[in-house]
Amino acid sequence: MITYNGVNHVAMITGNMDSTIRYWRDLLGMRLVAGVGRPGYRHYFLEISERDLIAFFEWEGAEPAVEKDHGAPLSGKVIFDHISFGVENLDDLWELKSILETAGFWVSEVVDHGFIYSIYSFDPNNIPVEFSYTLPDKDIRKNPVMADKQPCPTALEGAEPQPGKWPEALKKIPGIDRRIYPGAGSELFHGTK
Repeated sequence: MITYNGVNHVAMITGNMDSTIRYWRDLLGMRLVAGVGRPGYRHYFLEISERDLIAFFEWEGAEPAVEKDHGAPLSGKVIFDHISFGVENLDDLWELKSILETAGFWVSEVVDHGFIYSIYSFDPNNIPVEFSYTLPDKDIRKNPVMADKQPCPTALEGAEPQPGKWPEALKKIPGIDRRIYPGAGSELFHGTK
């Protein structure tokens, strides 16, 4: 079984890297840890935690998204609703609310979801952002809960991965066939492409 260790990065899009860095680094306090680019293109990474990053592509002509409330249903082609960042304690949540409001960003009231307390806002790209504090005695990662009155059939199978639902990999890739090719970002440590 594969062992995951967090979200390496979530990649978003911006048309203005400067305002994006100002928000994520200078307002929210995330470190800018890497950046690559060339005319018409940038890809920058900010550190959320010791294991997790958020990244932004900047492309010419990219515009902020149409504002969409967190969790509000849409029809048609969709791919993303919002991103939620965990905070260590309840004071952090209140501090973030104050920081965002002082900077002129709309911020929701603190919302009690039963297992987390959250605030909602938008970054300069209109990306819906949530900040959540997990209630210590209600951590759904430790104690999964299914409260849907009509859960889909697959959810009824439980929290753990169900073996045998997909075909097993037919072969292991031998060491001699394992090749790694340079991609965007390799210039950070291997020189210019």
